[in-house]
Amino acid sequence: MASVLGIFARLGGVVALILLVVTLLGQLITLVGFLLAAVKVAVVVIFVAVIVLIVLAIYRERCRRKREAESF
Repeated sequence: MASVLGIFARLGGVVALILLVVTLLGQLITLVGFLLAAVKVAVVVIFVAVIVLIVLAIYRERCRRKREAESF
């Protein structure tokens, strides 16, 4: 009877370890997915910021040329 309990104890430990690894891998996959989404959002935000800066630079240059043309 004691040997049967010992076998179940070892088997239970192995099953618990396997379930723990599966759970941790699932959380790791979720974390990597979140980080990938965060990187994608950051790339889009940086792209929009660069476009806005380009538009502002063009607008400033047009305003400067207009002022120079009016001063002559």
